[in-house]
Amino acid sequence: MQPASADESRPLWQQVLDDLERRMASGEIVDRFPTDRELCEHYGVSRHTVREAVRLLRARGLVERHRGRGSFVNDVPLVQPLGGLYSLYEAVERQGLPQRSEVLFLGVDRDAEAAARLALPADADLVRLQRLRHAGDEPLALDSVWLPGDLGRPLLEVDFSRTALYDELLERTGVRIDAAEEHLEPVVPDADARDVLHLGSDEALLRVRRLGASGGRPVECRISLIRGQRFVYTSAWRADDAMPATSFTPSP
Repeated sequence: MQPASADESRPLWQQVLDDLERRMASGEIVDRFPTDRELCEHYGVSRHTVREAVRLLRARGLVERHRGRGSFVNDVPLVQPLGGLYSLYEAVERQGLPQRSEVLFLGVDRDAEAAARLALPADADLVRLQRLRHAGDEPLALDSVWLPGDLGRPLLEVDFSRTALYDELLERTGVRIDAAEEHLEPVVPDADARDVLHLGSDEALLRVRRLGASGGRPVECRISLIRGQRFVYTSAWRADDAMPATSFTPSP
């Protein structure tokens, strides 16, 4: 059986790894983790391929081996590979969890810092969308997005509780985000964030700052506070891979 997301351009171990992460996130694999032999039979691949995929799952803390008892699944976070444009909506849906958002604010606003990142005057009208994002029954992220007023106004009547911003932006304005820069940093949550996101006493946040562009124009300024124990960014590379090129240069 080939992995559900089989792609011949990706190494076999990566295809197996991606499918195992999908199956764990969707609840298909819970508690006891399959043996190497079971995985070889399921995917029709070599033991070497299986062991490389499982090694990476263990390195990420997703699978734990107990001597004499076998391997078991730890609580599985959402997994998002780095290096491409994505949406939290699609990341949650792709891994088989119900997605919904609580809209905290949707309207016209002014924010000098966001305007500067969008190469607009400090007093420019922006459309701000702030949502509390859920994956299943649990809060996942507090997400704030600013768009230029001319692009964002057609979105003011949208119900964002169960739809993706990028889909609505494309359908209602014809604008597609074709480049983005992201900066990730761990942050200590304040009392408000702990309360809104139902954080544990020792749980940290990941702050993701994104500047998205379309045709070289900055059109999206986003700040997301994501629960560190519920969302994991991953990256895979090879020594002979070419270095990625920057798609656009935002205005200062």
